[in-house]
Amino acid sequence: MSNPTVRAAGIAPNANRLLWAGFLAILATGIGFAIRGGILATWAGEFGFTGAQLGAIGGAGLTGFCFGVIIGGLVVDKIGYGKLIVAAFVMHLLSALVTFSATQGQAQSTAYMFLYLGTFIFALGNGTLEAVANPLVSTLFPNNRTHYLNILHASWPAGLVIGGLIGWILGEGMQVSWKIQLGLFLVPTVLYGVAFFGQSFPKSEASAKGLDVWEMLKDVGVLGALVACFLVGLFFKEQLGGILAFFTGSSFFVSAGWAYLCWGVALALLLIVGVKTNFSIGSMLLFVLFVTHAMVGAVELGTDGWIQNITGNILTPAQGKILFVFTSLLMFSLRFCADFIERNLNVSPIGLLFLCAMLAMIGLRMVSGIDTFTGAMIALAVYAIGKTFFWPTMLAVVGDRFPRTGAVAMSMMGGIGMMSAGLLGGPGLGYAKDRFTADHLSATAPAIYEVYKSPVPSRFLFFREVHGLDGTKLSDAQRATARTPEQQTVASASIIGDRETLKADAYIPAAMALVYLVLFLYFRAIGGYKTVQIETARAPAGAR
Repeated sequence: MSNPTVRAAGIAPNANRLLWAGFLAILATGIGFAIRGGILATWAGEFGFTGAQLGAIGGAGLTGFCFGVIIGGLVVDKIGYGKLIVAAFVMHLLSALVTFSATQGQAQSTAYMFLYLGTFIFALGNGTLEAVANPLVSTLFPNNRTHYLNILHASWPAGLVIGGLIGWILGEGMQVSWKIQLGLFLVPTVLYGVAFFGQSFPKSEASAKGLDVWEMLKDVGVLGALVACFLVGLFFKEQLGGILAFFTGSSFFVSAGWAYLCWGVALALLLIVGVKTNFSIGSMLLFVLFVTHAMVGAVELGTDGWIQNITGNILTPAQGKILFVFTSLLMFSLRFCADFIERNLNVSPIGLLFLCAMLAMIGLRMVSGIDTFTGAMIALAVYAIGKTFFWPTMLAVVGDRFPRTGAVAMSMMGGIGMMSAGLLGGPGLGYAKDRFTADHLSATAPAIYEVYKSPVPSRFLFFREVHGLDGTKLSDAQRATARTPEQQTVASASIIGDRETLKADAYIPAAMALVYLVLFLYFRAIGGYKTVQIETARAPAGAR
């Protein structure tokens, strides 16, 4: 593959069409994600949701992705890319129908379930698409994965830009219904269906070599599967339990017995992987990458799901949407520069990830202190530059170092990141907003807090239960043109809660920076970061 023309074109004659078809597919997911983030406040006002409830709905847009991408990654080499694309297309259409079933005047619990399930189905389609796009582009452009995966994933911030503009122009400017805004993601959905139609697809390198899925899983092993199974068990316990409790009315699904059953299922899945891979421990490096990508999902996508709401609360809703478009446009532009950075600045993928983590940490701390639109643009630019290269570069590292895993490890990594964002990032930030706001208001104005607090408690993992503010009452206080002293107190407490939430969020990229520094030193000690070829003899489990 030394011919530069062949390198630029990929290994198949339709490589560029498939690349841009994948671009359109992820564009559709980004548009839907951005519009949902922009209408969280609308849903809070219309249905009275708390921050934790909104976080759970937003989280469904991420956890569903995990099942789509992991299941898709396990079967894609078996059934082919085309069938998965059709499945994703159908799920995207179905998600719109379910989401639009939520109407004002319904019981809050009914509207919540329509929005939750619709968002979850949307995410299933997103994950299925990514199970196709990531290994497909990695296979098509094996000599420059970092560059082309960053181009592919430039479609995500492009979708955020378009979705943000839809929210800004149609939502804030023209007061168009949230259903019409959200329905516009169906336009790129149709376009990616057309772009993929009738195309032939190459096999992954591992599939072409005749490796079956269990052979591909050996580098993942018990260690890598442990990360994925833990998050799956947490999903069953925290989110599936709530859905089943709602539909059945049974308290069993929120009991200790249900929790034991969920963790038992997770353990059974782990044992299946162990048995099928002859209890291969797996690569310690891949295990570390999986854990780190869980942090990537929490800090990038979890924050993206809330950032319009947070900056819009601190400044104005319209400015929050403008800032979201600005940072997304910056990310879109920068993702085309990964090749320049890697080759001309002589920065390895691990070095790039370390620099990004440092910038993301600094940027989040800066955003927590914003007071002006200009200051917000500067702070968010630092944060945006930091988060730009996380996701595609992590995928490229897996493609470079673990070609024997085919689509499996790459899909599992994407699923882990999304599941973490949905279970930890989105709900965690929603809980933090509720907790920090409630703690401040109850300490400074307890009588006002009693009037405004939600009857629905906010919970997150092992942290103490809190009662956030009622979404409808808070929305009225925030949007009042002539606030009463009581409304001003409530609005100010909400802003303080948002600032404290961002400060807490900054600890995640700080931890990531430490991990990347250790990995940088590790690769330096073994002679530098190099791409592994599938013909290379299998290294000992912990040595790669």
